[in-house]
Amino acid sequence: MPHPMPVDTMRDDAQIRMPMRAIEPDDDLNDSERLLRETVAGFMAREVAPTVESFEQREAFDWTLPARLAQFGYIGGFLEEEQGGYGMSHMDYALLMEEAGYCWHSLRAILNTVNMAALLLARLGTPAQKERYLAPLLQGRLRVWVGITEPEHGSNVAGLQTRAVRQGDQYVVNGSKLWITNGAISEFGILMARVPQGSDGGPHGITAFIVDSSQTQFEKRRVKTMVLRSTVTSELSFVDARVPADNMLGEVGQGLKNILLALSFGRLSVAAGAVGAAQAALDLSLDYARTRRQFGTPIGSFQLIQKMIVDMRVRTDAARQLVRRAARTLDRGHPGRMECSIAKLYSAQAAHEVADLALQVHGGMGYSEGYPIERIYRDTRGAVIPEGTTEIQTLIIGRELLGISAFGGTGG
Repeated sequence: MPHPMPVDTMRDDAQIRMPMRAIEPDDDLNDSERLLRETVAGFMAREVAPTVESFEQREAFDWTLPARLAQFGYIGGFLEEEQGGYGMSHMDYALLMEEAGYCWHSLRAILNTVNMAALLLARLGTPAQKERYLAPLLQGRLRVWVGITEPEHGSNVAGLQTRAVRQGDQYVVNGSKLWITNGAISEFGILMARVPQGSDGGPHGITAFIVDSSQTQFEKRRVKTMVLRSTVTSELSFVDARVPADNMLGEVGQGLKNILLALSFGRLSVAAGAVGAAQAALDLSLDYARTRRQFGTPIGSFQLIQKMIVDMRVRTDAARQLVRRAARTLDRGHPGRMECSIAKLYSAQAAHEVADLALQVHGGMGYSEGYPIERIYRDTRGAVIPEGTTEIQTLIIGRELLGISAFGGTGG
């Protein structure tokens, strides 16, 4: 990577990019896993990384990517072959998400949403629902949102207030969802709503519905955020919105159980993506410390800079090992709730700490818009919130360790 220019003579977009991914030998991985990682890293470096800054400046996303990435298993590759996947392991999936996070955190976030939807459709969908929505989703031909979070209920999934009341062959939905990735632009989404007790029954009444934009009218608006600017974070409002009863996903009352399973899967994705972002910040800082000169010598020769670099490496390596432990736990058939929460808790925090140190190493260049550190710093700050905040992960881990829940109700 060429030596960064002063801000007033900064290079054009095509030149401001990540250094070529240098993958160290990794004895923790088998031959198949190493080949997958190297192949995907090469594709990202050639095909994706050179375009990221252009899309970031426009706050837009390259929607050709899902179909192009499907060949590697990025879209539902963890599903069994009869469901349209490749039967990939959780470890394979973690490696994919790490490389996505290394290249572009918005890409990792969108892939996470797509895969959570694919998981729910594969687990709960009827043959007709899978044919109409899952098959084209796996081919990268449909955009999707997953509507869980509400303005008053984010971490408390069991407390959501959006209601769906049966009227004939339809459900009438009232409520709102907030911080929904892709919500304003997708062809369909998976909505979590409460079916009132006594209407159809079921634990908590929380139920999943497919909401097809061609069938159901509802309000959508984009919400501007400091993080993930290339995703379309949205607010969705349902006022007497009508959803065909045939669009129920699974049975009444099954929604909470299945969304909590999907959240564990999502936590692995967030954690792995955070490791990738941390590695990107570290690689940029290594390159900068070797080439940037002050007082006639590379800044990498300064003891305090070396301390920062070492701290970054330690955090990144520790986070990676926690992610891999979580993935291996899931691959052995265990629920992995605690392992996924530990991985998400530590990795998300560590990635932002690494990004903060990287910004310090880079000085003024670090917070210059158009240079990757500024974007990585913002996006890693956002990673501590989705799929359960830092505080929620702490309570989940405490519950798993003690067998005592600190949640007022059912938590994540």
